[in-house]
Amino acid sequence: FIYFFEYLVVVSLKKTKDGSSYEPQITYQFPKVYMMGRSQKEEEEKTLKAITLFCFPEGISWAPLTEYRSETFSFVLTEIDGSRRNGYCRRLLPGGKGARPPEAYCIISSLACFGLFSKIFDEVEKRRQKSMAMIYPFMQKLREAPFPAPGNTVEIKSFIPESGTEIISLTRPLDSWLEHVDFAALFRCLTDEEVLLVFAATVLERRIVFIAEELSTLSQVIHAVAALLYPFTWQHTFISIVPEILIDVVMAPTPYLLGVQKRLLDQVTDQSDLLVVDLSEDKQKTFIVSNGDESSILPPKLQSEILQALSNRKETSTMEELNRVVSEAFLHFFVKTVGHYTSYVKYSRAAERGVFENRSFYKAIESKTTRHFVKKFMQTQMFDLFIQDLEQHQSRPQQGEDCEHITQLRGDDPGPGSSAGTCQHQPKNRFSFTAQKS
Repeated sequence: FIYFFEYLVVVSLKKTKDGSSYEPQITYQFPKVYMMGRSQKEEEEKTLKAITLFCFPEGISWAPLTEYRSETFSFVLTEIDGSRRNGYCRRLLPGGKGARPPEAYCIISSLACFGLFSKIFDEVEKRRQKSMAMIYPFMQKLREAPFPAPGNTVEIKSFIPESGTEIISLTRPLDSWLEHVDFAALFRCLTDEEVLLVFAATVLERRIVFIAEELSTLSQVIHAVAALLYPFTWQHTFISIVPEILIDVVMAPTPYLLGVQKRLLDQVTDQSDLLVVDLSEDKQKTFIVSNGDESSILPPKLQSEILQALSNRKETSTMEELNRVVSEAFLHFFVKTVGHYTSYVKYSRAAERGVFENRSFYKAIESKTTRHFVKKFMQTQMFDLFIQDLEQHQSRPQQGEDCEHITQLRGDDPGPGSSAGTCQHQPKNRFSFTAQKS
């Protein structure tokens, strides 16, 4: 039984003791955390402190407002063991008269499903406008409901005074691995060619900072960029919204994907060996800082193929259709460059694990430009861990087998009019892909 969420907290801006500024504090938590050991409690307190920082990354620079457009964004909390939890946040102006600071509702969940939690927030916000007490029974019902399988719907009955009993339907999209992604936000901020340059820098695990004022733009774009790497997974620092107090993270020498609010731009542009991408509507140029070689990282022929595939999307596409077109364009790129890797993992009956024949895999690539790219890509941590996962399998994974840490790409071209990849089943961390005729 998977819970929809671990807990919901409300973070309010409270005046400091001297009355000179505001600080975020948790003023409501559901369910309450009881019966915890000391070490567990200490860890949970650290998590709750982090939540307040991410809900109000601007720090203490707040003044009471009479108008504030609510916004929804997400962030990722990385635990000591490397596991990740998702934070979903809705910031809004609480009911009342006169100027007042906004408050934030934050749901912590192990599940990545932005659209679903956004709809849950709509219901929370509707109840908050009537009474804080009305949030509790709705969240209780939600916590008791089973998280639906991809494509399925769960119905929550909720009573609202004056309106009676409402039935809220929550449906998961069929493409469950894309349910945390909104590619529309990415292509709203960047042209197709600019997306390709960002993808090129990401695939070689470089340091990349995204700049915008809206928290929703930062979180949606950074998650979309990470999703372009599928079936590989970004292995390094990933902070969709960097709180002002943690801005020194931009000094880290290791790869990262960071989202930084535009007012902090001066604190990131003095770095070298960095790609700084401006997502703002009023930007003068997209790439504020760059290495200059981003356009030559990917093989030219494959760059053209991605752009051609992206041009097939229609302006009227639904979110699911857009996600499919975009994800297939980039998945096909990986099929063309490294999709033959399964032929170069050798298994023997005696060995406990397979062995990847690095040199033979690399030499099998006919195109000189593709070989040049793959040589660099093979040095990344995401490729290395991908192959390690495969090697740890005691025999070649069979189609339909439950392969928790294996993603399988078949390198044969599915041909025109077919899907480059079809999700066969959903293992714990990744997915099994094979080329299929549609």
